[in-house]
Amino acid sequence: MSEAEIRAGVSYLSGELPGGRIGLGHAAVYGIDVDPAPSPELTLAAVDAALTAIGAMSGPGSQRQRRDTLSDVMRRATQDEQDFLRALLLRELRQGALENSMAEAIAEVIGADAGSVLRAVMLSGNLVDVAVSALTEGAEGLSRFHLTLFRPVRPMLARTAGSVTEALDRHRPAAIEVKLDGARVQVHKDGRRIAVYTRNLRDVTAYLPEVAEAARELTPASLIVHGEVIALTPDGRPEPFQVTMTRFGRKLDVAAMRESVPLTPFFFDCLHVDGTDLIDATGAERWETLRGIVASENLPRRIVTADTGVARTFYDDALASGHEGVMVKSLDAPYQAGRRGSGWLKVKPAHTLDLVVLAVEWGSGRRRGWLSNLHLGARDPESGGFVMVGKTFKGLTDEMLAWQTNRFLALETRRDGNVVYVRPEQVVEVALDGVQASSRYPGGMSLRFARVKGHRDDKGPDEADTIEMVKKMFEGRAP
Repeated sequence: MSEAEIRAGVSYLSGELPGGRIGLGHAAVYGIDVDPAPSPELTLAAVDAALTAIGAMSGPGSQRQRRDTLSDVMRRATQDEQDFLRALLLRELRQGALENSMAEAIAEVIGADAGSVLRAVMLSGNLVDVAVSALTEGAEGLSRFHLTLFRPVRPMLARTAGSVTEALDRHRPAAIEVKLDGARVQVHKDGRRIAVYTRNLRDVTAYLPEVAEAARELTPASLIVHGEVIALTPDGRPEPFQVTMTRFGRKLDVAAMRESVPLTPFFFDCLHVDGTDLIDATGAERWETLRGIVASENLPRRIVTADTGVARTFYDDALASGHEGVMVKSLDAPYQAGRRGSGWLKVKPAHTLDLVVLAVEWGSGRRRGWLSNLHLGARDPESGGFVMVGKTFKGLTDEMLAWQTNRFLALETRRDGNVVYVRPEQVVEVALDGVQASSRYPGGMSLRFARVKGHRDDKGPDEADTIEMVKKMFEGRAP
C-alpha cells in the first residue's frame, strides 16, 4: 500500500479528509442521486485522487465540476460506499473507528504493542504520520516519535466527576486547582524563540504577544509548558468565556485588542525543561518543577489535600470567585497527552434549562430519516412568545430520535428546506456548560455545549425557563 493510500485510509476511518473540507455542502452531496454500483470497484487511490481534485477546483464553473466529479465517484460506489462517502464529506461519520481502535489495528499489523503506537501518536500529535511510519517501516518506525520542541503534543484531557467528594474518593490525597474557563495553550521555548499553540495544535504566537512575553521571561533556556489564557476584570475575576474567545480568535488589530482585552496566561503543567523530558514524571514532580520557574501570579490557585471538607471549601471559594469549578488531579499520574484519562477530573455545577422546541432539522448520515437538530427557545413573558437561543442534536439516543420524529411531525406548521417548524409545545431539558454572547440568535446569546437530557412531557411551554434566566446565566447571576 502506498503512503498516499495509507494517509487516505487512516484519515477516512477517522472521519477526516486529508486536505480538510473540499467545498461540498449538504445540498451538493445529497443532490447527487445516482444508482449505486452492483459490486465494489472503487479503490482508495481513486477516491483520494477524485476528492483531491475536487478540493483544488476553483473559479467559474467549479461547482459543476465538483458535482460532475463526485457523481462519477458515486456511480462507481456501492450503496454502503455511497453512504460512507456522504457521511465523510459532511463530517458526520460515526462508525466508531476512534484513535484507540486505529492504534490497535496498526499495532496488530506490525506486530507491536498498542501502547507503543498510542505513545507515538501522543508525542507526534498526528495519527496519520504514525500510521505511515509504522506501516512502511514496521515497529522501528515508531522510534522516530519523541517529545520535540516546536512539535506540539495533544493536550491531556479530563473526565467529569459528579462532585468533589466523588473525585477525591478516586485520588486521595489530590491536587485541587481552580478550573479556568479560558483557552488552552501550550508554549514551547528555545532561547529567544517562542511558539504558542492552541489545543488543536495551531500556531497562534503572533496573536498572543503577552503569552510569548511571559514565556520569554521564564529562566529556563528551553521548555514546554501547558496552560490556559483568560481575560480578567480589573479586580481579577474572570470575564465571560466569550470575551476571552473574542480576543483569542482575533487575527487583526492585535495591538488594539490587547489594550482593550488583555489576556493573562496561567501555566499548570510542565513537560520539558532544559533538555529533560518530564512527560513520564508524576503530577507532583511536574508541578514542583513548574513552581520553581513560573511566578505565582501565573499559576492557578491550588491546594493538596485528602480532606473532603477542605476540598469542598476550596470548590465553593472557586465558584464564589467567578470560576467554573475545580480540577482534581492525581499526584502520581504521568502526562497522558491526547487522552481523557482518570488522572484529571473536572468538577463544576451542572447547568440545565427547560426550553421549548421551535423547529427541528432532518438528520443526515446515520440519522437520515429522523428529525434531529432541535431549535431551542426560551420563554419571553413580555411578548408571550419564545426567543431562540441555540440548537443541539447531542444527547439523543435512537429511541429518542424515533419518538421525537413522530412527535414533531404531529406538531408541524410549515417547512423550509430541511427545517420543519412546529407549534411551540414540546419542552426539553437541556444540559449546558454556560451561555455566551452571540449575534446569531435574536436574544444575543447562545448555549455552550448544549445536550438533551430528556423530553419533558410533564411540563407545558408556559413552564419553560425564561429569556431572563438565560441572561442570568450569561451574567453569572443564576443560582
